[in-house]
Amino acid sequence: MRKMNNINISLISLCLVMFFSSENTTAISVNVGVIGNMEDSVGKMMLRCMEMAISDFYQTNSHFQTRILLHTRDSMEDVIGAAAAALDLIKNVEVQAIIGPTTSMEANIVMKIGEKTQVPIISYSATSPSLTYIPSPYFFRATQDDSSQVKPIASIVEAFGWREVVPIYINNEYGQGIIPHLADALQAIGTNIPYRSPISPAATEDEIEKELYKLMSMQTRVFIVHMPSSLASMFFTKVKEVEMMSKGYVWIVTNGITNFLNVFAPKVIDSMEGVLGIRSYIPNSKRLRSFRRKFQQERKVLNIYRLWAYDDTIALAMAVEKSGTKTVSYVVTKSTSQNYSVDMSHLPVSENGPKLIKELANTNFNGLSGDFLFVNGQLPSSDFEIVNVVGKGGRTIGFWTPRNGLVRNLDSTSTSSSKNFGSSKNVGSVIWPGITTSVPKGWEIPTNKGKKMVRIGVPVKSGFTEFLKVRREDSIGYCIDVFDAVVEALPYALSYEYIPFSNQDGGSAGTYNDLVYQVYSKNYDGVVGDTTITLDRSVYVDFTLPYTESGVTMVVPIKDNNHKSAWIFLKPLTWDLWIATFCFFVFIGFSMWVLEHRVNQDFRGPPSHQAATCFWFSFSTMVFAQRERLVSNLARTLAIIWFFVVLILTQSYTASLTSLLTVQQLLPTVTDVNQLIRNHENVGYLKDSFVLGILQNLGFEDSNLKVYSSAQELHDLFSKGSKNGGISAAFDEVPYIKLFLAKYCSKYTMVEPTFMTAGFGFIQGDRTPRAAGTTITKGSFSFLFSQNLRLWWFWPPLP
Repeated sequence: MRKMNNINISLISLCLVMFFSSENTTAISVNVGVIGNMEDSVGKMMLRCMEMAISDFYQTNSHFQTRILLHTRDSMEDVIGAAAAALDLIKNVEVQAIIGPTTSMEANIVMKIGEKTQVPIISYSATSPSLTYIPSPYFFRATQDDSSQVKPIASIVEAFGWREVVPIYINNEYGQGIIPHLADALQAIGTNIPYRSPISPAATEDEIEKELYKLMSMQTRVFIVHMPSSLASMFFTKVKEVEMMSKGYVWIVTNGITNFLNVFAPKVIDSMEGVLGIRSYIPNSKRLRSFRRKFQQERKVLNIYRLWAYDDTIALAMAVEKSGTKTVSYVVTKSTSQNYSVDMSHLPVSENGPKLIKELANTNFNGLSGDFLFVNGQLPSSDFEIVNVVGKGGRTIGFWTPRNGLVRNLDSTSTSSSKNFGSSKNVGSVIWPGITTSVPKGWEIPTNKGKKMVRIGVPVKSGFTEFLKVRREDSIGYCIDVFDAVVEALPYALSYEYIPFSNQDGGSAGTYNDLVYQVYSKNYDGVVGDTTITLDRSVYVDFTLPYTESGVTMVVPIKDNNHKSAWIFLKPLTWDLWIATFCFFVFIGFSMWVLEHRVNQDFRGPPSHQAATCFWFSFSTMVFAQRERLVSNLARTLAIIWFFVVLILTQSYTASLTSLLTVQQLLPTVTDVNQLIRNHENVGYLKDSFVLGILQNLGFEDSNLKVYSSAQELHDLFSKGSKNGGISAAFDEVPYIKLFLAKYCSKYTMVEPTFMTAGFGFIQGDRTPRAAGTTITKGSFSFLFSQNLRLWWFWPPLP
């Protein structure tokens, strides 16, 4: 049956050649072989595209001296079948070129046969990058290398900030070829591949389902799928069945799947709702629209591979004409073997092969798929289209170009500064699996219940519960909120549980140093709480960088230094200023008398009257205008200057007096630590705090040290006073002091000195103690950073 089909197709091709050669009876027929799966619809569609290419080309170029004649052979989807078909076409048909085969595995062996016999092999669908590393001048790939799509995929991953992805690929040369290139592209943007999922070409539904459940038990939720469309249709149907096409998952498919979206069954498209894919961009043209209408009339679906099949047939026809091939010439006489002979002896060698590959290498024209030319034996990388599967097919949300990276429109000229040109702003809105527009974070807590959780110790305390409060059902507070926010921002899942460091009665089981030692003893994996980073503790455990303000400072009561009395109206000005002001008043009065008494009747009279007038004029300027009229211009000038001076003086006095009457003059009761030590004053410190050691080193006696557990207890100790069993000052860390002052800001203040500390930090256990001051390295820890909270976190690397 297969043999009869091949004969019929060859007869059809011969009829086409004879028809288009009717105007040129001297045209030479050139045999060209076609190897593919001729029994399925895909192979038949490809052959139909080649026949349409021959028809269109020779209808336009009827004056050409050559006509190519297609001879088909079925590879039966097998490498050996493809090799046998190639040998038969070369030995028995003496083809001058071969179009095909379909797969990269078949192309690998057929290209070697073509090189040995000097017959050009042109494949429109062998995309494996491994073929690039097998240089052969007789192999032309009229398609794009799969490695050309790893940068667009990496740009998508980078644009949405995913830090881990899992590739799922068919376990053959086609699938394995892209993985090294994909790993390099993802590594360049800081994205890891924690696991690789190869799928057998002969995988059953049960085997696929088993692998999907394995992937579901992992924390990574971003998957890149690279497999043929036939396997992809079964794969995504199972993905939908096991509910992995739901909210939180990300599926990215490669060119080989996206290009066949328009031929998938509705059930398969429905199972791929929310998938992102990339496909080669096809520039629109008048010829393409005309060709698409022809296909639609025949009720056939068009994709990029069929356009490449069309274009490489055109390219071959042009090269055959330019090479000047008039007759088929082989060095060795044709073997007497019959059809499909696989006799490897006496292989003929085409004498026209070298000229034909030279013309093929120089072929350059504008085809249906765009600019068609060979660079190093294959089509160069071009633009890609970013597709989101929604509804009955895919909708374009953006593009990727080698020059600009991700862009929303191809006419965009802006470039990105990112290494892979990735930015989520450069693509349109995406409908993700689960019918949501919220960008998945790319990971989830694994669903397997047997997974070990990280044990986080939490100190139990009764005071300053704003930082940390342990309740029967959970733990709350600022420290807990910070840690939860950091874990939420991490690019992977972290399973953890809070375990209070408490005794049977629910109280604290020890000091903070005891809790640190419990981490060193591996009773806890870490500590979350208001734990201060100290040198002694860092010998046994590792700390994160601090997430609070650091330092130990002193807080003391304040007193009002403003004692109001009947003479308070004299305090705005100093005694020197009062005396100077009085002297100026006398001087101004005397100066006015000197300037006015000779020309002004108001300043004349008995000596006592003149003296009273001078002083009256001078002192009355503070409160109202004078009744005396000034005649002398010098006196008027002096009066204006004096009025301005009096204005400044009265306003300053009024402001100072108002401040004294209304504003409290609050001053700390103690400013010197040494004064507290000399006077044997009582001071306070927080229970279980390392501050006790600081106070003892300063020289405070144990009898003068008082303990408090909460802000209320600290306030009560201050209220008693040092002589009545209270305290005169308290020493504590800055975060606690600020929280205390927030409640009692009108009664206390923070004063120097400040003893430097490292602040609060989270704790992770270390295996061996180090010498004090040893630098913590990143060799055995993952180094993670939450930019929003500006917190560094160390944790063992993921398996």
